[in-house]
Amino acid sequence: MNHSGVPTVPVEEIQADDVVLLDVREPDEWAAGHAPSAVHIPLADLPARASELAELADDRPVHVICRTGGRSARAVAWLNAAGVVDAVNVAGGMKSWQAQGRPLVGDHADVPPEVL
Repeated sequence: MNHSGVPTVPVEEIQADDVVLLDVREPDEWAAGHAPSAVHIPLADLPARASELAELADDRPVHVICRTGGRSARAVAWLNAAGVVDAVNVAGGMKSWQAQGRPLVGDHADVPPEVL
């Protein structure tokens, strides 16, 4: 899928403390492994929870991430078109996050975190 026209940032340029990192993957993907500072709103829930995201952003940029960048690109396009927040797609998604050696946490104490 071509994501031209969607603002995008590579993982290595993300300063997690300076942005809201929005993970739009499904609950099972989130539970298996996610960025420690991320906020989880599955893509399907985004329209209903848009006001929650707008409050959370509080003038910080919103970087949207999924597994590889497809769902997050759709989320960025919608968020920007709807005027909810200024959103940027994370190139390569959580697969790139993991490949760059960025931290992962999971919801299962007995299983190491992984990107599904």
